[in-house]
Amino acid sequence: MATVDLIMPKLGESIMEATILKWHKKTGDAVKMDETVLEIATDKVDSEVPSTAAGTITEILFNVNDVVPVGVAIARVETEVAASSAANVPAPSPIEKKPEPVMAEADEVPYTPAHTASANGNGGANRFYSPLVLNIASSEGIGLGELETIAGTGNEGRVTKKDILQYVEDRKSGVVTAQPKVIPFAPQVVYEKKETPKVEIPAIKETATTTTDYSGANVEVIEMDRMRKLIAKHMVDSKHISPHVTSFAEADVTNMVLWREKAKKEFEKRENTKLTFTPMFIDCIVRVMKKYPIINSSVDGDRIILKKDFNIGMATALPNGNLIVPVIRNADYLNLVGLSKQVNTLADNARNNKLRPDDTQGGTFTLTNVGTFGSLMGTPIINQPQVAVLAVGAIKKRPVVIETEQGDTIGIRHMMYLSLSYDHRIVDGSAGASFLTAVAKEFEAWDMERTW
Repeated sequence: MATVDLIMPKLGESIMEATILKWHKKTGDAVKMDETVLEIATDKVDSEVPSTAAGTITEILFNVNDVVPVGVAIARVETEVAASSAANVPAPSPIEKKPEPVMAEADEVPYTPAHTASANGNGGANRFYSPLVLNIASSEGIGLGELETIAGTGNEGRVTKKDILQYVEDRKSGVVTAQPKVIPFAPQVVYEKKETPKVEIPAIKETATTTTDYSGANVEVIEMDRMRKLIAKHMVDSKHISPHVTSFAEADVTNMVLWREKAKKEFEKRENTKLTFTPMFIDCIVRVMKKYPIINSSVDGDRIILKKDFNIGMATALPNGNLIVPVIRNADYLNLVGLSKQVNTLADNARNNKLRPDDTQGGTFTLTNVGTFGSLMGTPIINQPQVAVLAVGAIKKRPVVIETEQGDTIGIRHMMYLSLSYDHRIVDGSAGASFLTAVAKEFEAWDMERTW
């Protein structure tokens, strides 16, 4: 007999932990190779974890709703293979220090750093610090040496978010004296987004946990599910991080409508995929983004990070009413056929809960089609750490003035409103409005004679 550890798998380039949603097996159950053992979730997607060996579940190491770091054993399987044979099975990559289980609440899931330091998360010290604690400490100017002096109330003395926020308050009020910053934070750690100022973090949590007694009232109380809680947190965080400005434009998309109507049947027959407006919009947007590189960027402290890849996120509504944003990577390298297949595949996978964790990572700009549900326009919230998001409204026939060489006439045209929300820290009104106007003109200039 041999025992094999079932490891929390790597879920994406920047994902370092996942929440256990449901165990499909219990201790003593038989399991086959590649059979689903449990369901896990990140702040983006849900995934199933298959068994890496056939045998019997002898031990389950974590409970439902536990937050487990990547690379940690979550269960043990006793196999029929002899121990000598099991020795030939490659062992999972060792880690420097096995972190203790992180019992984080849903509203404390931090944005994950683009690059992390050592496996223990503290640049070589003996204590484990979560990315959220390190973010707060860095923004408050607390060095690693000073962080080591804070008494923790978490698992095995781990410093929690509550501990460090209390320490910051005590230090500002003079209750404790700041220690010399002997050990600075590892300079190689580059975060895609800074944490919000500390005074706003407890306010967000306080609002989320405040409850009212509705007994006797003529209401129905519905508890938020896990994804809705995370969406709520991310939306509030984004409004606190980025000063939002929204500009509006109107586009005559008659050429796009007529061309699609003419081409969609042949397109679907030849390419075996539907032709929708979304890939047509993305095709135009990417061309304009290359002329306005500031739109394809993010902010890191006082630095502007211009992205060379054009990874377009498309907001997709799920059947349960929640929203998810799968990403079309390197959209500038795809023609209309490639964009259509990517859009349709990602949309179908999102609605059927088949997205992989990587499918929602690495977006540099987001498109949301509020017109799908009949809205004429919207004021979208930026998907951090991006700096802009474009909303397209419903396409409506309206009488408009058409300018010709022979004079002005009035005609029936297919019109659509566009709205761009952008981060006013680095995108000024002139750049935001100019980009939006250029996108509208690109829509209007759609070539009626083009082939895909």
